[in-house]
Amino acid sequence: MSDRRDARLSGNEIYLEPDEIIVTKTDTTGKMTYGNRTFYKLAGYTEQECIGKQHNIVRHPEMPRVVFKLAWDTIKDGREIFAYVNNRSKNGDNYWVLAHMTPSRNTAGEITGFHSNRRAPDKKVIEESIVPLYDHLLKLEKSAASPKDGLDASYAYLTELLASKKQTFNEFTLSLGG
Repeated sequence: MSDRRDARLSGNEIYLEPDEIIVTKTDTTGKMTYGNRTFYKLAGYTEQECIGKQHNIVRHPEMPRVVFKLAWDTIKDGREIFAYVNNRSKNGDNYWVLAHMTPSRNTAGEITGFHSNRRAPDKKVIEESIVPLYDHLLKLEKSAASPKDGLDASYAYLTELLASKKQTFNEFTLSLGG
């Protein structure tokens, strides 16, 4: 399996059907422990290529890092998060999802991993709201002197945007529609 950073982008977008749901589970370090058939179909990987590997194998290079920072901070803190995510298939195709990520817990209430359900997003929301926002966040991240400075700049921008709207990230995401 080639390193995800080496995979070319095909420029071809594929789509989740409205009645399809992608399901994956990871351990607390982000290594996949489960993926459903829909995940493998869209991602273009086999189960053997994914189980035990980092979930970011499908991370699209045009996704702002701040979205993943926010997601990991939230679920590691025991809370759920909703986020629009652009993923990349093994062959370089991309597909957008509306992800709902939650912690998984054992009977003692301890976080043992993470669970994500993803469904097809509203294309109008992606085109009109998410792409312009993510493009701006990515530009902030890439134009900084260091990756840390870029992440800090995009986090500050996103935090200010949410404060101006008087919304949490989840409220913002869900206010855009499905």
